[in-house]
Amino acid sequence: MTTPTHSSPLSYKDAGVDIDAGDALIERIKPLAKKTMRDGVLAGIGGFGALFEVPKRYKEPVLVSGTDGVGTKLKLAFEWDMHDTVGIDLVAMSVNDVLVQGAEPLFFLDYFACGKLDIDTAAAVVGGIAKGCELSGCALIGGETAEMPGMYPAGEYDLAGFAVGAVEKSKILTGAEVKPGDVVLGLASSGVHSNGFSLVRKCIERAGANLPAMLDGKPFKQAVMEPTRLYVKNVLAALAAHPIKALAHITGGGLLENIPRVLPEGTAAHLVKGSWPQTELFAWLQATAAIDDIEMNRTFNNGIGMVVVIDAANAAACAATLRAAGEQVHEIGVIAARGEDAAVVVR
Repeated sequence: MTTPTHSSPLSYKDAGVDIDAGDALIERIKPLAKKTMRDGVLAGIGGFGALFEVPKRYKEPVLVSGTDGVGTKLKLAFEWDMHDTVGIDLVAMSVNDVLVQGAEPLFFLDYFACGKLDIDTAAAVVGGIAKGCELSGCALIGGETAEMPGMYPAGEYDLAGFAVGAVEKSKILTGAEVKPGDVVLGLASSGVHSNGFSLVRKCIERAGANLPAMLDGKPFKQAVMEPTRLYVKNVLAALAAHPIKALAHITGGGLLENIPRVLPEGTAAHLVKGSWPQTELFAWLQATAAIDDIEMNRTFNNGIGMVVVIDAANAAACAATLRAAGEQVHEIGVIAARGEDAAVVVR
């Protein structure tokens, strides 16, 4: 009788999964996450689950959650080997959304997936995530790094983020009190942020070798990849000092589709064209894409990343508070009764 022969047992190494690299990455992440720790963190990076206690200063806390990604901006990060700011984008997309409910972001978790883990790339991405959390005052308390051979092309990865915040039940922003005569303030964006990059990439392809060297005082690639602005700390301070009625984070759908999300039925936002400056970057995108003003304000934030709605009597003081904190603030329009026009009109 012959003895059956068997091949050696398959291992994670045979599957292309580098356990040592994963362990090395965790060791590089821990000090980054430590910088984001804040009140409420009971257990963070390293466990099966992260623990967070809602700060006791909240009397009737309501938890507000948000999740998002970075979209096709990642394609340029891969092509241009620029990975250190997309993590900031990831955090900003979720915490800015949580903020518009009037909530303070408390903690953040990330999901990083790739085919083959490159420690330096992953550490650069997570470094950006930690920086974003630090700038917005929320703790990076956990996440997942998934290495999935055969799932992603070499050198590429995907990102998702998850934020949880808290707001007093009596202070939730719903926009229900918005009424005609209220003022619309616009807080300047830092650039394209993380929406509209399918068109951005087509513009770059169309321009070919004729890309501008500089835009808005920055090298072209830096101007395009400038991370999403984090409005959290400055807007929370304004919320504490002024009777803000509504906030809108200007993401996919631009001004035209995001402002209506916080307007009560029967009202519209009348925005004044030219009341905020168009940057060189957005002017280049509009000219290269050959799109009109309506499409420009639907596809991109077009220079306004966050909208604040407040009554006229308090608008100037609120704008002053935000400017003192470092925001570029423009009075961009007013709330009016809605007739046959759209919910947002730019004239």
